Amino acid sequence: MEFSLYYRGPLKSNARPKDKHQVRQAFHKQLKILWSQSPLTDFSDLKKIDSEVSLVKSVGSFNFIPRVTGRMKSIAELEITLLKPEKKGSIITNSGDIDNRLKTLLDALKIPETNALPTDINPQDDEDPFFCLLEDDNLITNLFVKTEQWLDDNVADNSEVVAIIHVKTQLTRIDVNNLGFA
Repeated sequence: MEFSLYYRGPLKSNARPKDKHQVRQAFHKQLKILWSQSPLTDFSDLKKIDSEVSLVKSVGSFNFIPRVTGRMKSIAELEITLLKPEKKGSIITNSGDIDNRLKTLLDALKIPETNALPTDINPQDDEDPFFCLLEDDNLITNLFVKTEQWLDDNVADNSEVVAIIHVKTQLTRIDVNNLGFA
């Protein structure tokens, strides 16, 4: 399966849990739509907490459902285009270096550890379950990142980006439980 995710907003270097969760919320809305379409609609039992094959992982008061998970023997390749309001070639900038900003982005794509969730937050009405891309970022087998200058004169600050993430999922082994999940 191939699809793209989109994010526009602040992407801070060494972001706090609250900042990462705001990015995570943007992806949740898109992944919720993805799970409402074929072929993922054929896997509705994976979203049920009490199902024997459930993918739900509870962290704090959240019930996360990853699209890429070890249980389903799936992996992901990510191709990220990061548009920044800085001249091309400015890898280390006032808004943070690229590797720490990418860490923030990758952390927002996966199920967080308990200590990585903001302490004062609970799921909103449309966030149970909460959809995320990855069970763990170890399931990324290929990562390609390209930065470009974001040519827009209406950018709030230098930490703001547009990220387009092309995702390609694959199965490492096909079995009766994941047939059609690729």
